[in-house]
Amino acid sequence: MSAADEILDIVDEHDQVIGQSPRGEAYARGLRHRCAFVLARDAAGRIFVHRRTATKLVHPSRYDMFVGGVVGAGESYDDAALREAEEELGVTGLPRPSHLFTFLYDDGAGHSWWSAVYEVRCDLPVRPQAEEVAWHDFLTEDELTRRLGAWEWTPDGLAAYRRLREHRGEG
Repeated sequence: MSAADEILDIVDEHDQVIGQSPRGEAYARGLRHRCAFVLARDAAGRIFVHRRTATKLVHPSRYDMFVGGVVGAGESYDDAALREAEEELGVTGLPRPSHLFTFLYDDGAGHSWWSAVYEVRCDLPVRPQAEEVAWHDFLTEDELTRRLGAWEWTPDGLAAYRRLREHRGEG
């Protein structure tokens, strides 16, 4: 099954399930669904940053400070966060990510999804999925901040990161 065929729960403005749709159709029609965003830190507290591959359905070749992805039909945010983090980092045995907050992302152009933001510590050696990650490194908060205006970031990841900083009282 391709990523476009994965079945997602379609949700309303209150994050209540109102139907299901294949991922490709949900993207094409702008149907609201669910996503999990996981900020992964190494033992030194640095943040895993990566550039998405050119073949990604959404925001190809852009940088992101979160790993994660869509929540499958019937899947919980918590389960999706752990599954996606392990898949994208290429690890097994990751601790369950800690849920920080959830918000409704809306790009203003008809694309909207409920976004659950998590954080996890990854002390394991990462082996990111080649299909998902074209480049990666662990950056300090200062290094990441310096690159915010210089690199092309995923708009939803950037929105989640700004909200995370506000959530922590940092801006």
